[in-house]
Amino acid sequence: MDWQQLHLQCEKQDVDLAESLLLEEGALSISLEDAGDQPLFEPLPGQSPLWDEVVLTGLFTADNAQDIEAVGQTIAVQVNARRVWTTALADTDWEREWMSHYAPIECANNLWIVPKWMTPPDPTAINIMMDPGLAFGTGYHATTRLCLDWFTEQNLSNKVVIDYGCGSGILGIAALLLGAKHVYSVDIDPQAVLATNQNAERNDVAHQLQAFLPEDFAKAFEGGDIPKVDIIAANILAKPLMELAPYLATLIKPQGDIVLAGLISEQLEDVIRAYQPWFNLDTRHSYQKNEKQDDSHWHRLSGTFKG
Repeated sequence: MDWQQLHLQCEKQDVDLAESLLLEEGALSISLEDAGDQPLFEPLPGQSPLWDEVVLTGLFTADNAQDIEAVGQTIAVQVNARRVWTTALADTDWEREWMSHYAPIECANNLWIVPKWMTPPDPTAINIMMDPGLAFGTGYHATTRLCLDWFTEQNLSNKVVIDYGCGSGILGIAALLLGAKHVYSVDIDPQAVLATNQNAERNDVAHQLQAFLPEDFAKAFEGGDIPKVDIIAANILAKPLMELAPYLATLIKPQGDIVLAGLISEQLEDVIRAYQPWFNLDTRHSYQKNEKQDDSHWHRLSGTFKG
């Protein structure tokens, strides 16, 4: 079966009404996209921020293409749409289409990220088998790669690691495959905790990894069930990183190592100041541009605990 797509561009305050009208007209699904180039950083659970200008796409059966065009014009008036247009969409195997967007990624020092349905290009390498599902952090973003590269440069043998803001669990899993003894993964999103446990099982390291929501982790640490650790990795955003600085300092051993990512150039100085009372941070490292995209605005900080 082929499909018809109705597209509407409107301001974010009109999105709810546009969605309701599309559903009333029989839309089978609705997707939202940025009409411009406005970044939205990872939201907190339960938050659904929108761009200032949004393109809504309603999916309809292709039975009456002319009717869909008329519907679009009617809705456009009610939601003050800047643009309205239709496109045809050929039927396809959507699961295979989604899978085709992922490929194995070679990181530094013989570390690979491989989608779970694919065969590792180099079976002798350190291969992280991942499901690019709902949780953030599958290795396809520059901030994750910056942390993975840092891990490959460390001696992780028998080290205990905290991955704070674990997302899919990729950093903790990588640490274990690179020789770490145990990993404590923490995330505010229950979906991330679930994904981390599933990916740990997929990589045969579940017996060495424990995933927590922050409040559960704090209780376990305060109760003495979790020791101070050798390494902390936190790949989140600048604001929560700055807020977490004094807390993370309580979780790490003297001379322990820390790596921070999720930072753009303009945020570096503020984050450095937030961590200076507890950590000696070394030189900054930005992601290197490649032939496909320039992500050099993303940076990493790392250093040692002063305690």
